[in-house]
Amino acid sequence: MTAIIINALAVIVGSAIGALAKRGIRTKYITVLNTAMGLAALVLGIKVAMSSMAQSSLPVLFIFCLALGGLLGTMLRLDQRLESATRRMSAEGSNLAEGITTAVLFCCVGTLSMMGPVLSALKGDDTYLMTAATLNLVTMIVVASSYGFWTCVAAIFVFAWQGTIYGIAKVSADFISEELIAEVSIVGGVLIAAAGLGVMNIKDCKTINLLPALFLPMLFFFCKSLLGL
Repeated sequence: MTAIIINALAVIVGSAIGALAKRGIRTKYITVLNTAMGLAALVLGIKVAMSSMAQSSLPVLFIFCLALGGLLGTMLRLDQRLESATRRMSAEGSNLAEGITTAVLFCCVGTLSMMGPVLSALKGDDTYLMTAATLNLVTMIVVASSYGFWTCVAAIFVFAWQGTIYGIAKVSADFISEELIAEVSIVGGVLIAAAGLGVMNIKDCKTINLLPALFLPMLFFFCKSLLGL
């Protein structure tokens, strides 16, 4: 669990550094950073989704997860709730909500953030988690330089996400499989690409409403294991 705490702290420290750097960065440079970050998110998301799709034995599962997750997020009004909460923290409002969503996707989705807790729980190997912490630090410096310090709220999601996977791996070594990680990575890759479009102001996909889709593959495989299928 120590490495998971370090991951959360890396998000906070990166946010602080990025926020301090923002004060000395002109608007035109922040715009360039946004464009660069958006392009990176788009390319990374497509890469993660496509590489994981090759390992999937359920090629339509991610479609159902995105659809049902989007409906659930919309019914729960996640975008409105997060925007309301961020307005109380910063005058940046919806821009901050977009920044937090982008940070959560960058820091929570991917092999490092998912396999790291599993290897830590089952083998005591924190290599993946420490690598993820380094990437989170750099990522948050860039994100916070565009959206502000309160993107550090993503640290809560990082801790909860990695902690949940760690706990599940401890309780049931057979539950988290390569197949599950592949399915979550496909959904996550699509959401990262969608976040990239939002950052570049091409299309507001309201990615925050799609976040529940990340948990649906886990629910699917859990139900599948219970039914013995």
